[in-house]
Amino acid sequence: MPAIRPAHLPVILLTALAPISWGTTYAVTTEFLPPDRPLFTGLLRALPAGLFLLALTRVLPRGAWWWKAAVLGALNIGAFFPLLFLSAYRLPGGMAAVVGSVGPLFVAGLATVFLGEWPTVRTLLTGVAAALGVSLVVLKAAGALDTVGVLAALAATASMSTGTVLTKRWGRPDGVGPLALTGWQLTAGGLLIAPLALLVEGAPPALDGRAVGGYLYLALANTAVAYWLWFRGIGRLTATQVTFLGPLSPLTAAIVGWAALGQALTPLQLAGMGLAFGATVVGQLGVRRVGAGAGVGSGSGADPALGAGVRKARGPVLVPRR
Repeated sequence: MPAIRPAHLPVILLTALAPISWGTTYAVTTEFLPPDRPLFTGLLRALPAGLFLLALTRVLPRGAWWWKAAVLGALNIGAFFPLLFLSAYRLPGGMAAVVGSVGPLFVAGLATVFLGEWPTVRTLLTGVAAALGVSLVVLKAAGALDTVGVLAALAATASMSTGTVLTKRWGRPDGVGPLALTGWQLTAGGLLIAPLALLVEGAPPALDGRAVGGYLYLALANTAVAYWLWFRGIGRLTATQVTFLGPLSPLTAAIVGWAALGQALTPLQLAGMGLAFGATVVGQLGVRRVGAGAGVGSGSGADPALGAGVRKARGPVLVPRR
């Protein structure tokens, strides 16, 4: 069995901080933010962080990168956030996270077409194990599934997976770092969400000190820094390796719920956490590359955790939010 290259280990660990950060979104959303404002929350996470990074880097897209940045921003942020929130509100507790956990299988298929990264049988089995582990952690028995919710969850997963692979394929323009690329995508995604939030949710709510603190955390640590680490990791690892870090998000949400919110963890959930974490580790052991498409570009990556734990009538949802 192939081993993790020592030079890749620091990159893997730093990239893993992104889904771990996204796993805290559930607790922050339910404990600090106004209820029932998912689009407004998505907007405040994306647009201020994107504008801050643009001001920090002072680098704008050039040539074809205007439309490439818009496409990546729509896939990784602008479309992903609303679709994941929609699925989180319409599906029974945790089901959106389970649907989202098939992301490694989506990426494995797309990476074969666009990057020339051929998945092994081990990779496919590991993807199934990751989805099973996440389902044991977050899935609750709760009535019939909502068709619109399932389709939204699948569309969100497909959007994020496609954004991950295209980010890897296109890389970055010469002289542009992952921080600038992150700012382009967050700004483009935030501008896409803004009119939708105004149309669906109306005027922004009044914010108290707790809400302001929560939004600052989401915009800076949970979005600007986390997405930078994620896109940086996509530039240095295979797309499959990066996406196998995604299960760390619902696992973190479950651990934070247990440690900070007093939610119990059953033996079955603990077994699921072990299975999903094991799949995450095995997913770092590499894929087979063929063709000129492998590793195209210099680099960047996507957020699997937006809609996590939004309050709703049917109870909290442990869906990782980026």
